[in-house]
Amino acid sequence: MPFAIDKSGSALIFQPEGQVNSANAAAFEADLMAQVDRGEHRIVLDLARLDYISSAGLRVVLLLAKKLKQAGGALILCDIQPNVREVFEISGFLAILKVCATRTDAVAALG
Repeated sequence: MPFAIDKSGSALIFQPEGQVNSANAAAFEADLMAQVDRGEHRIVLDLARLDYISSAGLRVVLLLAKKLKQAGGALILCDIQPNVREVFEISGFLAILKVCATRTDAVAALG
């Protein structure tokens, strides 16, 4: 799955593109966890280019949030497309994850 990585201050911005589903969730997880293992503990998931996320993808986001919390870090989601936002709403994830409207807001929230 294609993705872009950018750095803004102390925040690592990870922007997946297309879909996160059972076929690519393991690779998505490996890419994200590798960033945490390298010491990136303040991550913004910019979902502006994500069209679809399955339950396997939601699992990866939850695992990332837990790992970052254990490391004293933080995860913020931003620019969630309406159809992807609906999946996060239905799953109840929007109640437990921090979400900002824009990438700029998310980076600012991380300080």
